[in-house]
Amino acid sequence: MDIHWYPGHMTKTRRMIQADLKLVDLVAEVIDARIPISSRNPDIDELVGDKPRLIILNRADQADPEQTRAWTRWFKARGCAVLETDSKTGGGVNQFSAVIKDALKEQIARWREKGQVGRPVRVMVVGVPNVGKSTFINKVARRKSAKAGDRPGVTRGKQWVAVDAGLDLLDTPGILWPKFEDQTVGRNLAFTGAIKDEVMDAETLACYLMETLAERYPQALLERYKLELPPRAQDEETGGLSYGYDLLERAARKRGFLISGGEPDTERMAKVLLDEFRAGRLGRFTLETPEGAEAYGDG
Repeated sequence: MDIHWYPGHMTKTRRMIQADLKLVDLVAEVIDARIPISSRNPDIDELVGDKPRLIILNRADQADPEQTRAWTRWFKARGCAVLETDSKTGGGVNQFSAVIKDALKEQIARWREKGQVGRPVRVMVVGVPNVGKSTFINKVARRKSAKAGDRPGVTRGKQWVAVDAGLDLLDTPGILWPKFEDQTVGRNLAFTGAIKDEVMDAETLACYLMETLAERYPQALLERYKLELPPRAQDEETGGLSYGYDLLERAARKRGFLISGGEPDTERMAKVLLDEFRAGRLGRFTLETPEGAEAYGDG
């Protein structure tokens, strides 16, 4: 399932970010705490260079808490400030201004020495589509300043948002990259809804998700769908989805999703699985670990 998705406005966004970097003091990158590597655009590191960074681990309420703590340590070890948030409820958002000012305390001290006491801190907020970036900005600003939606690509143009007298945010459209070299990255983004569902087959995606959850969080499938996981065939072809499809069929039967002839309605089950995973109804999951980060080019 090769995923290639790079609308024209992504190229425009990249140029916009590059041009506007000189206007800001820090870049805050919103990523999905469930997939901290897959939800980062590798282009951002190249674009931002040495500019101070803040990593916002958003949707931390849906992620595995132990893994979120591990990722926080991982990013801090690489020189980034880190903030764990849940932008829907506002958890962690109130700390945003304080974390920014702490990250820039030396710069702010230099401004004071030059007499620039009233100068606001300017922060660019970046992220791939649908990681909750606009919702986060709205929570920080305590009003609906930035457009927000569950569909990727809602924010199309840059927007300045004044948070308070000392902090201005520059919201930018979500930016993906031309090609996913590692198809696991593409699938992880698709699991969380960062890629439009029309781009791929939902049943195939659900089979991959079933296999991922069976490997990492089998208890969740037992509790939610009453699935006793069958043993996986030793000689199953690498990359095949027969195990994932078997689990999807079993879940459909458990839910009573049947079509004519008593066959399981795997298409309906696939949609339910993806919807429930994205809504956090299956539990709190993190699909990537810091130990596996090197596989994605982040050593």
